[in-house]
Amino acid sequence: MNWRQRTQDETYTNAEAEARLKQELPQWYLENGWIRRKYKTSGWKSTLMVVNTVGHLAEAAFHHPDLTVSYAFVIVKLMNHAAKGITNKDFELAHKIEQVIMWQPGLEQGSALTGTPDDPRFKYIKYD
Repeated sequence: MNWRQRTQDETYTNAEAEARLKQELPQWYLENGWIRRKYKTSGWKSTLMVVNTVGHLAEAAFHHPDLTVSYAFVIVKLMNHAAKGITNKDFELAHKIEQVIMWQPGLEQGSALTGTPDDPRFKYIKYD
């Protein structure tokens, strides 16, 4: 089935979710009914920036993940509670989180935004 043909509350089987993750979000994985991603950070300030970014995106989407927060990482867990499984809402929010958190402006051709300097004092995310 084409992913886009699903209703917003139609759930994925584990095999379907894993196949879609492998194809679209290779850093995410399925575990215990949730799609998950661990973002490694350079420390507490960076961790809080990730948490606040995810919080903003989730609130704007009105689809809220569970978070595990530690000094140098954040684990994002998505599952549609109302549908009792993984739905397109989870994949769409995962894509948006991935796009924003892993954005590296210094890699964009012709961008005036250069990204953080290659200096430990300014490290933010540990990019994959």
